[in-house]
Amino acid sequence: MSNILEQLKAVTTVVADTGDFQAMASFLPQDATTNPSLILKAVQKPQYEPLMNKIKVAYGSEPLALQTDRLLVAFGCKILEIIPGRVSTEVDARLSFDTQATIERAKRIVSLYKAEGINPEKQLLIKIASTWEGIEAARQLEQEGIHCNLTLLFSPIQAHACAKAGVQLISPFVGRIYDWYKKAAGAQWNEAAQAGVNDPGVQSVRRIYAYYKQNNIPTEVMGASFRNAGQIKALAGCDLLTISPELLAELRADDGQLPVDLNPAWALQQPRESFPDGEAAFRFELNADAMATEKLAEGIRAFVKDSITLDGLLQA
Repeated sequence: MSNILEQLKAVTTVVADTGDFQAMASFLPQDATTNPSLILKAVQKPQYEPLMNKIKVAYGSEPLALQTDRLLVAFGCKILEIIPGRVSTEVDARLSFDTQATIERAKRIVSLYKAEGINPEKQLLIKIASTWEGIEAARQLEQEGIHCNLTLLFSPIQAHACAKAGVQLISPFVGRIYDWYKKAAGAQWNEAAQAGVNDPGVQSVRRIYAYYKQNNIPTEVMGASFRNAGQIKALAGCDLLTISPELLAELRADDGQLPVDLNPAWALQQPRESFPDGEAAFRFELNADAMATEKLAEGIRAFVKDSITLDGLLQA
């Protein structure tokens, strides 16, 4: 019998969630995702110091934001030497509430990849936070053939807005939702009772997956931000799952049997939902969801903090 990772690959596209391209090679993922926090973690490892220094020496006189984009693209190109599919590269989180600046930065990242011989249409996803402004930027970018991955997604209203915008892929988070509900419950949290399909983060992704399949929405659903292997197993069958090297290793070492729930037929058996359109409705619905509001803001702040630290390393 094959291990859990191999069973998962049979029903779901497995994506490596890391900037450490050396660590991902042995898992043979189809795609890979990065973010400022993952790149920051990678560049502080000795084996990646030459890549950082190369950017400093070659482009140290350029504006800092451009140097940072060059560093992200350098990591992306190395990743694309390993994987057969797409890499997600993130727009600076400091632009999360500026549609036009997000569009301009995305186009610059695309041009940098093109200069390295990468085909953006087939090999690149531009990663953008799922704010109203970010989703609107993605709408315009998709119309120009630049495919986007909408991240920091915690609620169905964000997923609905992304679908209306025609984005290529969304990354609904699991672990950070789990974190919020666990913290809110405090001493009342029952880990065993809230595991697997009862995990609130898992339930959120399953709900979004069902909504998309029921309505023939072509946007890909990629579960992200996992805290344990049980969350991943409970989402087997999802379009894609992006997984850290540590959890990939755990899945590969597991020789158990993987149950698979998610598929379009399953989705058709789930309760049907509808969501309002437009900016005012989006902001109202998001505001009504305390978890989603707090985790979106927290996620942007964390990415901004790590982006600033990354800037400091480039300046050092």
